[in-house]
Amino acid sequence: MSDDGHEHEAHEHVPSRQRRRFPGISSRAYEHPADRSALVALRKLTGFDTVFKALSGLLPERSLRLLFLSDSVRVSDQQFAHLNDMLRDACYILDLEKVPPMYVNQDPQPNAMCIGLDEPIIVVTTGLVELLDEEEMRAVVGHEVGHALSGHSVYRTILLFLTSLALRVAWIPLGNLAIMAIITALREWFRKSELSADRAGLLVGQDLQASMRGLMKIAGGNHLHEMNVDAFLAQAEEYEAGGDLRDSVLKILNVMPRSHPFTTVRAAELKKWAASRDHQRIMDGHYPRRDEDKDTSVADSFRESAASYATNMKNSKDPLMKLVSDLAGGAGDLGGRVRRGFGGFTGSSPAGGGSPDGPSKDEPPREGPGANGSATD
Repeated sequence: MSDDGHEHEAHEHVPSRQRRRFPGISSRAYEHPADRSALVALRKLTGFDTVFKALSGLLPERSLRLLFLSDSVRVSDQQFAHLNDMLRDACYILDLEKVPPMYVNQDPQPNAMCIGLDEPIIVVTTGLVELLDEEEMRAVVGHEVGHALSGHSVYRTILLFLTSLALRVAWIPLGNLAIMAIITALREWFRKSELSADRAGLLVGQDLQASMRGLMKIAGGNHLHEMNVDAFLAQAEEYEAGGDLRDSVLKILNVMPRSHPFTTVRAAELKKWAASRDHQRIMDGHYPRRDEDKDTSVADSFRESAASYATNMKNSKDPLMKLVSDLAGGAGDLGGRVRRGFGGFTGSSPAGGGSPDGPSKDEPPREGPGANGSATD
């Protein structure tokens, strides 16, 4: 924390349940490989800070700060004190030097965001505050503090600005096309950054079930007695493995305009990471430190990202990803497989003994899609 003498005062009202703290933790510890490689590359660019400082003059950041200050409720010891305690606790656990201001905005839609170029601002809606219980909300606050620690607020602000700009210049065909290309790339990165922030939320809340419940409520509302975590995760399995190649294409088209991954996918990804060796090492105190960030290799980060994508593709049950993986592994008959794919190919024969062409050399025979009922690590 900062050396201004207020550390102990800022953390007088931390929750009674003891949670592990991660002094000096680098955001690289919890960042998704694709998110991390993009950020490392951006941070290493010569003149990157100068460009964004110049760009900040075009962005309505000061206006946004004044808007939230004048038309939202700023979290403090006097207002939404329980959220203030959660915010301080999250910053203490992740060792964020300066506690960012948080505002509660009147909006029935459950949402939260971390924006700002110079300094991050966290905004949560009344819909979210009213939807989640204390432990679920703690994970969300940790999620947003994770965005702040990673520096995501800068790129999120730019994404919001460009999205607004695209609406204004929609009548200029080429101009709008160029902006939309940037927006599409930023959205792809931001979807990965959400997976990173979900991990940060788990490090702060240290309660996987609360994180799962929160994601279920965001998907299905405040009806926990009507929902089940295992059944919710089974939806993610069915979403990934179900259908044929036409469904794979539709999945891509459905997710492209979104800034967030689908909720069931987020839950499955977080559960898989919680069971991983990487998560256990962090909980045991073995993690990258912030003072080592300057020595981070761009090449190593890109290699990790490429390896992550390759592993995900190899283990994916999605028909399109399986087809690409099989072809990359040397399987032939592209035309035949594509024809079968668009005619109902789902990655297993009707009897359940593997694909119509037999199992690929990288994958043992399975009893059917989602055979084990859970994501593998």
